[in-house]
Amino acid sequence: MMEHLAQILLLLSLAIAVVVIFQRLHIPTSLGYLLVGIILGPYTLGPTLSVPEFDSIAEFGVVFLLFTIGLNFSLPQIHALRHQVLGLGTGQVVLTTLIIALVLWLGGFPGSAAFVFGAVFAQSSTTIIASLLKEQAEENTRHGRLGLAMSVFQDVTAVPFLVIIPVLASTVDIGLLAGALGWALAKAILALVLVILAGRLLLRPLFHLVAERGSLEIFTLAVLMVALLAAWTTNHLGLSLAFGGFLAGMMLGETEFRHQVESSVRPFRDVLLGMFFVGIGMRFDPAAIPPIWLWVVLGALLILVSKILIVAALLHRTRVDPYVGLRTGLLLSVGGEFGLALTAIAQDSGVIDMRLGQIAITSVLLAMIAGAILIRFNKNIASWLIRKPEAKQLPSTELPDVPEKQVVIGGYGRVGHTIAVLLHETGIPFVAFDCDPKRVAQGRSDGYAVSFGDISDPELLSAIHVERASLVVITVDCPGTALRTLSYLRASCPQVPVIARARDLESSTRLLEAGAAHAYPETIEASLRLGAAALEMLQVSSSSIDDVIQGVRDWGYKPVQEEEGEEKK
Repeated sequence: MMEHLAQILLLLSLAIAVVVIFQRLHIPTSLGYLLVGIILGPYTLGPTLSVPEFDSIAEFGVVFLLFTIGLNFSLPQIHALRHQVLGLGTGQVVLTTLIIALVLWLGGFPGSAAFVFGAVFAQSSTTIIASLLKEQAEENTRHGRLGLAMSVFQDVTAVPFLVIIPVLASTVDIGLLAGALGWALAKAILALVLVILAGRLLLRPLFHLVAERGSLEIFTLAVLMVALLAAWTTNHLGLSLAFGGFLAGMMLGETEFRHQVESSVRPFRDVLLGMFFVGIGMRFDPAAIPPIWLWVVLGALLILVSKILIVAALLHRTRVDPYVGLRTGLLLSVGGEFGLALTAIAQDSGVIDMRLGQIAITSVLLAMIAGAILIRFNKNIASWLIRKPEAKQLPSTELPDVPEKQVVIGGYGRVGHTIAVLLHETGIPFVAFDCDPKRVAQGRSDGYAVSFGDISDPELLSAIHVERASLVVITVDCPGTALRTLSYLRASCPQVPVIARARDLESSTRLLEAGAAHAYPETIEASLRLGAAALEMLQVSSSSIDDVIQGVRDWGYKPVQEEEGEEKK
């Protein structure tokens, strides 16, 4: 491996430089990794990356991508949403795949290759859609919520392609192909049953045991072991590694450890997925474009036009306004990174050759660029083509409004539990996190939304979108953990107010200096409440008691602090 160290350093240096530039330009980093792959590929001038193990390692990027998708779509969630956006997302993927496959088959493409192109072209980039909607402040609009939800469900409905595409290379006879697909489906069902049984019987006890150790290192190792073990199982059944990752994610998504699992695996997923896209870029041959440029342009147009029309038609049938339907179709017209992953799988399986792979990859890349432009100007385009309707009652199939912002509680001990009870009694929604699995189990038995997780973990806070919270309450007993959490919150989302539990006056001062809106010292507050009870029993009026206590607080507890200082002398 040491002989490849210079190439690995070159790869990392170039990746850092390109990704930083792309982030500053607000361009999806996946395109940056593709550019790195093109630069280091064998078809361009300059250094060429030649590490034999690279493709094998990069393949696990898709495994962890599907693993995190599975975390967010457990079986109960998919079942609950089957009549709404899941139906629309499935319909869009199925119709797009079949229509494009039919068009290309009639155009002379082999049947298996036409099917692959249909599957690849049906995907949309959730990353591009989400980032552009956020920049344009459209993420909470009707078309924004519909488009983003359907693009996320595309990832789930694309999972069967991981099973079907490798089978297409095994035979061309229709009867044998049907038998091979049936056998593959049977193995997929077997894998699903095995993972469900293992998940229900083993995963929850395993992670309870690991969580009780209080070691994030052991927890992360357990997550990696489960994801890779599931991938190994499906691979030995003749299915893809990524399919196993998806199944493992679904099972863990049903547990109280979901958020911490996602935060633990995210760094591995992002790096390995980046390397996967580097590998995709290395397959791109600029010199091969001139002979196939017409096919590339037609392919990109087919991606854009077919999805716009199909999505708009599907939403029209569900009585969504045509104006909203067209804007949603424009959002979903963009090409998708998952399509590039399916192209790589099809090439490696031998379903399509190098030339068809070049056409598919270049068409998707062109559709990603053109689709981003359509998303940017979706309002102007829709207004030009369709008259914007006047405000009226939302149709019955419309997505619900964004739920009320939740309170995030960090720590479910004595203080966290008390705050949870108060919030519950007043009808304020909240979610709580704690690193003690016994406290998490107690919280869930209380009927509250309590999950396992370290509130000071930036990956966890990012995974739960803490920037959307209306308030963060830090109730952990460790001052260091509270300060780390505050530091991240003040740097990443200063608009979110934070109140914190403080053990004593020194901790309170440090938390306030770090940015907490309030940090009352427990020991002194308990003394003040005891003093207030004494004054009340001595017939002092409530208003006078409140004035005295608030006066002590306003003075920064100096009178009490001075007394404590005298006692210590």
